[in-house]
Amino acid sequence: MSGRTDLAFDPWDPAFLADPYPAYAELRDRGRVLRYEPTDQWLVPHHADVSALLRDRRLGRTYQHRFSHEDFGRTAPPAEHEPFHTLNDHGMLDLEPPDHTRIRRLVSKAFTPRTVEQLKPYVRQLAGELVDGLVEAGGGDLLTDVAEPLPVAVIAEMLGIPESDRAPLRPWSADICGMYELNPSEETAAKAVRASVEFSEYLRELIAARRKEPGDDLISGLIAAHDEGDRLTEQEMISTAVLLLNAGHEATVNATVNGWWALFRNPGQLAALRADHSLVPSAVEELMRYDTPLQLFERWVLDDIEIDGTTIPRGAEIAMLFGSANHDPAVFADPGRLDLSRKDNPHISFSAGIHYCIGAPLARIELAASMTALLERAPTLRPATEPRRKPNFVIRGLEGLSVEL
Repeated sequence: MSGRTDLAFDPWDPAFLADPYPAYAELRDRGRVLRYEPTDQWLVPHHADVSALLRDRRLGRTYQHRFSHEDFGRTAPPAEHEPFHTLNDHGMLDLEPPDHTRIRRLVSKAFTPRTVEQLKPYVRQLAGELVDGLVEAGGGDLLTDVAEPLPVAVIAEMLGIPESDRAPLRPWSADICGMYELNPSEETAAKAVRASVEFSEYLRELIAARRKEPGDDLISGLIAAHDEGDRLTEQEMISTAVLLLNAGHEATVNATVNGWWALFRNPGQLAALRADHSLVPSAVEELMRYDTPLQLFERWVLDDIEIDGTTIPRGAEIAMLFGSANHDPAVFADPGRLDLSRKDNPHISFSAGIHYCIGAPLARIELAASMTALLERAPTLRPATEPRRKPNFVIRGLEGLSVEL
């Protein structure tokens, strides 16, 4: 199949970014896999294919466990980007077994159902305090006043990052995540490299401090596991901490503001939610489906695969369109309609397979806590202005969400 540039799919077009879902419908109508030349990728828009490919071991987040750049027909990243790639490539999201298995086993101890359940009172209390601050001020920016501080504080608390050190965490994270966009600019890359260096240096110092004085936190736990024979290099500890912080709040922040903006645009559904708070759990799932915070997930083809008669060769890159899969009418009845009571909701906003989001249970608790606090303590909340969408495609969010009571 030849490359398509006549598609409505255009991840740099502000009109597409404002509402990509009609373009996804066109992609699904065009076929199960489409070559997209501007990013040199194969787009996969259907739920069944995305779901299957997330579990397919012929695809990988990396290829370097099996091939050199040259063998794989790829160019090594520029030397000046090395600090970003060192940081990124040692986190479990960009590793494959056996390294992925080893690191995930250690980290999963911090995300057991029991551990996450024990965090509930802390998360609810913090959500309540943040919403109280918003109410006392008569409104504000839902993004910076509630959506960001809640998950950042929770994951920083889990990692053992002191409160006084937390201010740069969100800016570092935002700069690093800029590299996950399609065809990032040199300016974006330079910011990501600088943030990678600064964040790594900070964590190296924190790890050294925890070696001397261990605490009851995840970084101390990873050090202890290493000392007990579960080998984890210092770089793997640093990359794991950064991944947990970035993944541990980025999706939750964007799901919160995307979700509330969707509720404000669907007043009937918001009224139903305000009348019946027992809808909160299904509302969280539906809002993550309806306006997906992570729109695209990339995988490398390690061995030739075939989709609908088209052979995708080894060395190619597949872009699985989560936002499209979550609006696939083959799986979701009337997918363009926000339905907070939707019962059958197998969305893939948390991915699937071995890279299924390890923090999904925690994200659900955080989203439910902030939603409940806003429903109970700010029942007259409404948007003060029309928000601006971030000029990003892969990680979908708003620049802010100004609200008033």
